[in-house]
Amino acid sequence: MITLRKASERGLTKLDWLSSRHTFSFGDYFDPKENGFSVLRVINDDWIAAAKGFGAHPHRDMEIITYVLEGAVEHRDSLGTRSVIPAGDVQRMTAGTGIQHSEFNPSPTQSLHLLQIWILPEAAGIKPGYEQKTLGDRTKGRLSLVASHAGGDGALRIHQDAGLYIGALDGGQSLDKELAVGRNAYVHVSRGKVNLNGVALAEGDGAKVADESRLKFAAPEAAEVLLFDLP
Repeated sequence: MITLRKASERGLTKLDWLSSRHTFSFGDYFDPKENGFSVLRVINDDWIAAAKGFGAHPHRDMEIITYVLEGAVEHRDSLGTRSVIPAGDVQRMTAGTGIQHSEFNPSPTQSLHLLQIWILPEAAGIKPGYEQKTLGDRTKGRLSLVASHAGGDGALRIHQDAGLYIGALDGGQSLDKELAVGRNAYVHVSRGKVNLNGVALAEGDGAKVADESRLKFAAPEAAEVLLFDLP
């Protein structure tokens, strides 16, 4: 079963420096029917104005993944991490017992576009941590594993039995992915348009997937998708 979540139906936070679309309930946006899916708790689609950003703020007991689509984000945290995450990089921050961080767009002219993803951890009280990977061209033409419980081989390690795949398709290209028995999935289209098992999805659309053994992505135009393999 595939349940479509249209981009235009997501929650919205609109400030003079921030435009954020919320797939699930977040902050002042609350929808009792959209409080996450399986262990996936947040997908925020953020546009941040030049030279603006989020000041230092705390998190705990959450696996937080940031995927930069355009521009770059300057990250600082209470672990002492200082990094710049450019477009095409993914970052994992384990909040665990508690962490403070800030996210800032260092460009004086260019907007920053990123996806912020929260996944519930397998346990409370995990030691906080940070990891960053560059995807390069390994998502082109295939679904590449970029975050998993085991990590390694180019994937971030997350403290949950879940996997995040990212795939970039050319127009006319298709990709297949099998799902193990009893697994759920969530799909988010970050660019372009795809058909998911015959269901049309456009940029910003998402889909909850349950009781499907195989997913087929067919792209009528260049597209990029995120696929979450979930318990």
